Amino acid sequence: MSASAVGVPMLFASRRRFLRSASATCLAIPAALFYDRLALAAADAHKAAAPGAVPQSWTDVRKLGAVGDGKTIDSNAINKAIDQVAAAGGGVVHFPAGTYACFTIRLKSRVALHLDPGATILAASVPLEGLQSGGYDAAEPQGAWEPYQDYGHNHWRNSLIWGEGLHDIAIFGRGLIWGRGLSRGLGSDQDLPRSDRPGVANKAIALKNCHNVLLRDFSVLQGGWFALLATGVDNLTIDNLLVDTNRDGFDIDCCRNVRVSNCTVNSPWDDGICPKSSFALGYARASENITISDCYLTGNYQLGSVIDGTWKPMPPEHARHATGRIKCGTESNGGFKNITISNCVFDQSRGIALETVDGANCEDITITGITMRNSFHCPLFLRLGRRMRGPAGAAIGTLKRVIISNITSYNASPLPSIIAGIDGHPVEDVKISDVYLQQLGGGSSELAGRQPPDEEAAYPEPIMFGDLPASGFFIRHARNVEMSNVEIATVSADARPALWLQNVEGADFFRMRLPAGRAYALDRVAKFRSFGCRSMPDVSFDDVQSRTI
Repeated sequence: MSASAVGVPMLFASRRRFLRSASATCLAIPAALFYDRLALAAADAHKAAAPGAVPQSWTDVRKLGAVGDGKTIDSNAINKAIDQVAAAGGGVVHFPAGTYACFTIRLKSRVALHLDPGATILAASVPLEGLQSGGYDAAEPQGAWEPYQDYGHNHWRNSLIWGEGLHDIAIFGRGLIWGRGLSRGLGSDQDLPRSDRPGVANKAIALKNCHNVLLRDFSVLQGGWFALLATGVDNLTIDNLLVDTNRDGFDIDCCRNVRVSNCTVNSPWDDGICPKSSFALGYARASENITISDCYLTGNYQLGSVIDGTWKPMPPEHARHATGRIKCGTESNGGFKNITISNCVFDQSRGIALETVDGANCEDITITGITMRNSFHCPLFLRLGRRMRGPAGAAIGTLKRVIISNITSYNASPLPSIIAGIDGHPVEDVKISDVYLQQLGGGSSELAGRQPPDEEAAYPEPIMFGDLPASGFFIRHARNVEMSNVEIATVSADARPALWLQNVEGADFFRMRLPAGRAYALDRVAKFRSFGCRSMPDVSFDDVQSRTI
């Protein structure tokens, strides 16, 4: 007996037919997330006889008045189509090939947007001074917690596409979202309006307090401040997106159960994939249960050249600005928990950063199977600090239980990898294994004797301490750090020690391969052991010592 025959909505019964449909395959949202109408609409896809035909159940935006000529503002017609589909219980809004100039598009629950190859949703331009009427939706009011994060993280409705409090939504297909008219949130831009001007939007896609969300197969060009800002979004899948953008790629803020996979992100001016844990929801909420896998990140190709396949490098002077990395932080009020980063390629970008400076507990993180080439900063940056941008009285956070393995880094800057807590609040329980780090080297004997400041309350960046007195690892205020099968190589001779440790309790190094010269500079280090290193005898002690090895 079928499910529908016994009065059960056709959720599971229609799932197999739904996934077999050639057009509906892209919309692989669990069928239990939809009501009867969407399941029936998916089943109707079988009525499309011609290869590549659109299922009859899908709603074509042109039939609701969209023109798709790149000039006519089509957002009213598109929102009408979304409203109609939502009122019918859910379904798919279809964008055939064409360029749909738009102001704000408002998503609804149980509605998916499908972009055909050749379909472009184009963010319409706004004058530099903004618009006194019309344009994009206004930024909604924020609460007393607004000062705890910047303008971009505090608002969602001033976007090309936004949704709040929704469930079971999707954007999929081989089309393009082009944020040509979006602000980057930088007052220095001469060709784009400021974010706070009336009628201006600054994000391609913004989602708040949603669940069961799928983003798949489309591209984003010039996404504004954020190509995607997801805040308080649970059960989020981001798969096979190509993002070529002028600021952040994905900001995944206060989200749970997130899967990011098979994405390409070129973000020369800001971070590529960035879990955050801000106070933007009005309370601290951890980002947790996140996997980031099989992604390519870069920060050094000209805008648009990754999407069009020309791969034009940025000019050499851009190198000091290039970003394009994976970073947890900077906003770090709620926490980062149960996160894996695996099988990713970093090309001409910064490295991996784990940052907690606003009271978050960052714990249970694994990073494995990463290749990096031509890193502009250090390959690894682990920072526990005391900025404390949040409600008064919050405790300093933690950074612990981090496993890093199977990493190769080639031609990185002279800046070493960094593991840095603050006095009384160490980074804890870090295990690093099977890692090869090739650094440019070239450090002087004067630099080897430098004592960098703690900078406890500073904005966390690898350059925050200035030039550092180590060629491979700078480790300060840490407990229980273990490395095995790690090789540090320098292109140029370097007078600095390979590893510099200060105020560290528990440091275990096994089978290290280090450059010629000083291996370790130790300052107030206890429970130290180095063994199995061919270039030096084994060393072990438990008491607090300061010495060079």
